[in-house]
Amino acid sequence: MISEFNKICVVGLGYIGLPTASLLATKGFAVHGVDISSKIVEIINAGKIHIVEPDLDVLVKSAVQSGRLKASMDPVPADVFILAVPTPFKDDHVPDISYVEAATRSIAPCLSPGNLVILESTCPVGTTEKVAGWIQELRPDLRIPNLSPMVIGSGTDFQLFIAHCPERVLPGQILKELVENDRIVGGINEPSTEVAKGFYKQFVSGTVLITDSRTAELAKLVENTYRDVNIAFANELSLICEGLKIDVWKLIEFANHHPRVNILKPGPGVGGHCIAVDPWFIVDALPEEAKLIRTAREINDAKPDFVVKKVKENAARFKAPTIACLGLAYKANVDDLRESPSVEIVRQLAALHLGDIWAVEPHIEKLPSTLALCNVHLVPLMDALKKADIIVGLVDHAVFREIDPCELAGKIVIDTRGMWHL
Repeated sequence: MISEFNKICVVGLGYIGLPTASLLATKGFAVHGVDISSKIVEIINAGKIHIVEPDLDVLVKSAVQSGRLKASMDPVPADVFILAVPTPFKDDHVPDISYVEAATRSIAPCLSPGNLVILESTCPVGTTEKVAGWIQELRPDLRIPNLSPMVIGSGTDFQLFIAHCPERVLPGQILKELVENDRIVGGINEPSTEVAKGFYKQFVSGTVLITDSRTAELAKLVENTYRDVNIAFANELSLICEGLKIDVWKLIEFANHHPRVNILKPGPGVGGHCIAVDPWFIVDALPEEAKLIRTAREINDAKPDFVVKKVKENAARFKAPTIACLGLAYKANVDDLRESPSVEIVRQLAALHLGDIWAVEPHIEKLPSTLALCNVHLVPLMDALKKADIIVGLVDHAVFREIDPCELAGKIVIDTRGMWHL
């Protein structure tokens, strides 16, 4: 077994990979980051960042200047390989693990006996075992004990350790939570679990919990599915209250005074790469058993249509209104637009040709192509407040919460986040 971990290779330098790589570099590891984008590699090697995360710019600059963080488009030999690549789903909600497979195949030539391979990407149950299978296919010289009789090598005592450790961090607090949060480590066998645990204990102050890889995979999916189901309940309540002409924000406030009730707040839908995606991995695995999970996903996926319908009804009062949509990110105070219901709402409104569609998003400098091509305009907040006929609150960014309700006087306000609820 590895007694020391000195060299780390992190494949995927996105929202999880880059913070992880830079953190490890500042902890004294020699880190080689890998990304398929030459632009991202160039940015990082210049000591800069391509994503927004508090204090990440300082950490990356320090790591690069120290010489302990370097990036390229190709993996290099290391002691530990961390796979932090996307795991989206296809149009039919079938998980797409092609990025994981590509990352695995890219590191295979660099592996040596005693290496530790960690899959941090959120993935369907059984993916870590597939990683082991792909490696065994490409490197039969590396023995992986107790995987299955078909893939155990012969004539060698060398071992390769493979484990899953899902990320469990909150955007906006990633650097803090990478260290302080408890981690779940599950290996494809007991030796892998123990080696992976030893690695994380070198920089994680939270508890490192150990299990098998399949349980670790499902644990991450269940964490996000739990939140999705509870958000769906709140979103369904908002639809019920709309029909019954009841203030949903007051309703939830009153209900939450019960000591054992904690209803979440509704919104325009659910976005992000985790909560909006991970439940489908469970549904895909066991569709007959995951009835509640599927229903929750369908409720949350349908919420943008409800918001669009409400805006359309109010826009009918005008000949050609200016509609300002406040927020495009999937959650407050980040620049992350992945799976954002706000982006979908703005896209649908633009397609209806109701009038001028303005987007206000203080965390980005330009619109995503899907909106720019729809003739949506990115405008400053003050312009929207002065000139728009309809204000649609989609994301509860701090700057939006600070808007004086007097500035909304005389306008039609559709507040999907309860930001200006009195």
